[in-house]
Amino acid sequence: MSPETQKIYSLIGIARKSNNVVSGEFKTEKAVKDKKAALVIVAEDASDNTKKNFTDMCTYYNVPIVFFGVKSELGHWFGKEVRASLAVLDKGLADAIVKQLRLM
Repeated sequence: MSPETQKIYSLIGIARKSNNVVSGEFKTEKAVKDKKAALVIVAEDASDNTKKNFTDMCTYYNVPIVFFGVKSELGHWFGKEVRASLAVLDKGLADAIVKQLRLM
């Protein structure tokens, strides 16, 4: 795992510990629609339908979206089994994740 990838997962872990992230399709969708999401992360191995739904929703609500990691890793760092989507609620953490993604 690259240092950049490790840093992103660490930032997700920090967001989880500080209650600044929600996971799962329903909670991620609710965070976007309630205008609480600063960033949506969708696993690269999520279904095409999931990717399309979140892309369309995030475009409509003007929320940044990135495709990163795989469901099992996102779930592991979130403390669950598998997660196809996460919504980062803190703008500072969201910006830090996007910055790390640009370094990759």
